[in-house]
Amino acid sequence: MTLPLLPTSLVGSYAQPDWLIDRSKLAGRFPPRVRAKELWRVDPEFLAQAQDDATLLAIRAQEDAGLDIVTDGEIRRESYSNHFATALDGVDIDNPGTALDRSGHPNPVPRITGPIRRPHPVQAEDLRFLRAHTDRTIKITVPGPFTMSQQAQNDHYPDAEAAAMAYAAAVNAEVKDLHDAGADVVQIDEPYMQARPDAARAYGLAALNAALDGVSGTTAVHICFGYAAIIHERPEGYSFLPELAGCPVDQISIETAQSGLDLGVLSDLTDKTIILGVIDLSTPEVETPELVAARARRAFDRITPTQIVLSTDCGMKYLPRASAEGKMRAMAAAARLLRTELG
Repeated sequence: MTLPLLPTSLVGSYAQPDWLIDRSKLAGRFPPRVRAKELWRVDPEFLAQAQDDATLLAIRAQEDAGLDIVTDGEIRRESYSNHFATALDGVDIDNPGTALDRSGHPNPVPRITGPIRRPHPVQAEDLRFLRAHTDRTIKITVPGPFTMSQQAQNDHYPDAEAAAMAYAAAVNAEVKDLHDAGADVVQIDEPYMQARPDAARAYGLAALNAALDGVSGTTAVHICFGYAAIIHERPEGYSFLPELAGCPVDQISIETAQSGLDLGVLSDLTDKTIILGVIDLSTPEVETPELVAARARRAFDRITPTQIVLSTDCGMKYLPRASAEGKMRAMAAAARLLRTELG
């Protein structure tokens, strides 16, 4: 599909409705790595139907706000990663292990007890639902192999690298199935590459490359500093980003709004489309279109506007819905303002 200059998109998640998920419980914990069924307000027999209805609301909210690339809002997920990670064979989620999250806190995580395999496509039906309910360009997200290897207790493979490569095979199959099901863009979320750059250099990049092997559709990778509602401090620069210059991914998603990121790093990524985070998720306050446009202009002397997708810093999962809607509208208005400026 033909996109306008500076197309707009979410990173992935949208704010789930209060009637669907207990947002106070969601906000009071780190993102779950194992299942967290207690977060859902709807009885199990009606949950799938309720998730469909909430996904439709998320799609319509993005369309009404004027976004050019639409996601399913990750409405069916308790976290960005556990929806996929807990669907794999070879992991014990009933008797979880423990791993430190990116802030250093121990978290219950899947325990790898055998060969990691994907028994069936995990998100293909979610993608088909999205495709059936919008005529806009669509994107869907999958947790990355390196990040999942860091969010698991490895009791099977000889080392973390072997586990990451096993996850990569599962992600590779999923990405291909999602493109076959109609995805325009499939994004791999790899926040732990920023959190653990040494391990990312040692084997995480190889795992990401393996996850992309033989993929013909458009792909993106998201690198971030963590949900702003949970991780409050932002460094001035990424600890792992230039390394992606040689990766076969088409698009790279970074956050710049809250951190005021030094955009000099973009000079190393001139062969990529940059999904530029211009919406600050640390506050529910809705930015003006002029402020969002100013954040976008900072990148124009590093890469051309034709290589930029305007987006949120990270997922909108923890924002109030009214704030999420307002911020999307501000982003779309900023894009229109910039398109007029650029002719």
